[in-house]
Amino acid sequence: MKLWAGRFKKETDSLMDDFHSSISFDYKLYKEDIEGSIAHATMLGKQGIIDMPSSQLIVKTLKEIMHDIEEGHVEFSVSAEDIHMNVESILIERIGDTGKKLHTGRSRNDQVALDMRMHTKKQIKEISDLLSELVDVLIAKAEENTETIMPGFTHLQKAQPITLAHHIMAYVFMFLRDMDRLKDCYKRTDVMPLGSGALAGITYDLDREFVKEQLGFSEISYNSLDAVCDRDFCVEFANAASLIMMHLSRFCEEIVIWNNDEFGYLEIDDGFATGSSIMPQKKNPDAAELIRGKTGRVYGDLIGLLTMMKSLPMSYDKDLQEDKEAMFDAEDTVKGCLKVFTKMFDTMTFNNKKLYSSAQKGYTNATDVADYLVRKGIPFRDAHEIVGKLVYYCIEKGVAISDLSLDELHQFSEKIEDDIYEDISLETCVAVRNLPGGPAKSAELDSIKIAKSKKKQYIL
Repeated sequence: MKLWAGRFKKETDSLMDDFHSSISFDYKLYKEDIEGSIAHATMLGKQGIIDMPSSQLIVKTLKEIMHDIEEGHVEFSVSAEDIHMNVESILIERIGDTGKKLHTGRSRNDQVALDMRMHTKKQIKEISDLLSELVDVLIAKAEENTETIMPGFTHLQKAQPITLAHHIMAYVFMFLRDMDRLKDCYKRTDVMPLGSGALAGITYDLDREFVKEQLGFSEISYNSLDAVCDRDFCVEFANAASLIMMHLSRFCEEIVIWNNDEFGYLEIDDGFATGSSIMPQKKNPDAAELIRGKTGRVYGDLIGLLTMMKSLPMSYDKDLQEDKEAMFDAEDTVKGCLKVFTKMFDTMTFNNKKLYSSAQKGYTNATDVADYLVRKGIPFRDAHEIVGKLVYYCIEKGVAISDLSLDELHQFSEKIEDDIYEDISLETCVAVRNLPGGPAKSAELDSIKIAKSKKKQYIL
């Protein structure tokens, strides 16, 4: 018989049992559920709401159940619906009527809200740690390549010369924002809802502050209606997870492109590539492609949560059971992708010669020619037009700007002198961009230092 069956005259249909049950996925919450119950039972005994021997026996038995679950000695029941009722049923089986005292002053509504917050806090910390590891790997690679020149792109067309370090550090700052978002999300997750009951609070003299301290929360909730139906923290987490995946996916897209023979900027280590069943020459960047593909499922988790929440009246509704699978999928996907990406990136090799030769093509120094003319007293808009014609001339001849003789350059402006060749070299083009945030080595080293400092601030 179900623990809530007193009001019913008929057993639930077997179809309803399967449809209604969540134990197939919310078993993941067993640790949080038992830890929350231990804190609750301890508080009940301390407050004299139940006698101390009962409190102590419940706590002792809950710890034994935790151990048995972790050892694989517990089989959960679909008829008990969820992890909360499964644990309570096992407790009652083991210690009889004393076990029935555990649920005093508590509802499954505030119990599941507690479990989800405890679980999400742990996941946020784990993902933040994985991001921290990734940032370390990226920064280490950037520090090795502060003078490795490559083309920067807009519209996937060569634009201006930068360094490999500068490109990598762009992603570092993306992932640092992800860490910052997770830290912010953690603050709103770190609220203890137990004591809210089903929706209207509890009549017993509970010590909510004690439970908060026992479970390591920073504050308690202050509205019982909101506490049992709030899943904003789940939506925030899924949003943060989606942004992490978006950043990973963007990087993977570039890795897939750069790994192609037409670019040849890098080579993925054999450990993170696969072959073809028919074409023996193939080496496919499957790890990067899978991460790119898995981004969609995390987006789906976010949309699922938002859609589930959009029309829910106060306070608890069974729809909220649908938060778990979306959350579990998002967190597992993000963690798996971060682990693979970090090792994949750490083991890949860059072709520095190819990066440099690629930057030499595509007239990436054209803007610097215009800036050169501005320094000679020509208004920028006029300089822009002059260089546009100059580039077209070079395209027609199939040469670089630096290949032109001074006489040829004079056809476009008499202001041009011998010093132009040094001014528009790739090395100079990068070195002069030394404002904060620029690609010059001095500016890049400052950015790296700032990134390391930010990372320390964002670690949970």
